[in-house]
Amino acid sequence: MQTKVNYLLRLGDNALILSQQLCQLCGKGPALEEDMALTNVALDLLGQTRLWYEYAGELEGAGRDEDKLAYHRDAHDFKNCLLLEQPNGNYADTMVRQFFFDAWHYFLIVGLTRSSDVRISAIAEKSLKEVTYHLRRSGDLIVRLGDGTDVSHAKTQAAVNDLWMYSGEVFAYDAVDEAMVAEGVAPAAADLRAQWLAHVAEIFAEATLTMPPADAWMQSGGKQGRHSEHLGYILAEMQFLQRAYPGATW
Repeated sequence: MQTKVNYLLRLGDNALILSQQLCQLCGKGPALEEDMALTNVALDLLGQTRLWYEYAGELEGAGRDEDKLAYHRDAHDFKNCLLLEQPNGNYADTMVRQFFFDAWHYFLIVGLTRSSDVRISAIAEKSLKEVTYHLRRSGDLIVRLGDGTDVSHAKTQAAVNDLWMYSGEVFAYDAVDEAMVAEGVAPAAADLRAQWLAHVAEIFAEATLTMPPADAWMQSGGKQGRHSEHLGYILAEMQFLQRAYPGATW
């Protein structure tokens, strides 16, 4: 049971940290439409976070609801992938990070709709429409930035080169992931990676971007609670109110 709890926390942590990152951009989008889109994606991810945390809390049986899981854990207790805690940077950095995540997230959610766990499959079904839109939007923006001006192309290619080493952690399965695959709960890493690479290659070709080697060395550790310094700053802002005034309500 604890293995499944850990898996659910990883799903929730990924969504929560990226949602928090996007929330920091509210009012700072390059255009009004994009500003609204960033906020909408953040809200979608936050809603998914609550669903994963709620189920994890029920299975754990330790009295921790979604608020306690979000606001009362330290950095080493979070299991999000390192990609998602990387700084927002410029808009190319933000969108390349988003695209790498969205492409994996979409194929993962599709796989989870066939999960042997009916609660997980139901959450995936509920999330599928949202993640489909997320991938379509971020892929379109990668094409527009990559095949745009010389400046936008250069910035997008630089973001790809910088963030590529964080893109493979989602496919680095450990004992928790493999147990979920064995139980029919989650899809296999090899299948997800093949789909992800094919889709990224397709979008990059249209965007005139150079795709780094698929077998390049990849960073890892986030799923095991080993994080960069960036996560500490994200949590310090996100958790401040509940840490300063425990149990505070509106």
